[in-house]
Amino acid sequence: MGGEGLLVFLLVGLIAGWLASMLVRGGGFGLVGDLVVGVIGAFIAGFLFPRLGISLGAGIIGQIIAAAIGAIILLVIIRAVKRA
Repeated sequence: MGGEGLLVFLLVGLIAGWLASMLVRGGGFGLVGDLVVGVIGAFIAGFLFPRLGISLGAGIIGQIIAAAIGAIILLVIIRAVKRA
């Protein structure tokens, strides 16, 4: 992965993490925390969506939406574990 690809990957993760933190109660984890949540969310979506037959299309908008959904799933799991 080149420098541009890494930059896009991090940008998608940051936007997805921020979106997820806005949609899930309890606020975010700061800039770095939201980035990490977004990147892990992208991995979750990349693993889960093809197995469920879900495709959000190609392009950066589809990647951001998929990563945000994955990040929301991650945040919901984190919140459930914190409560237990």
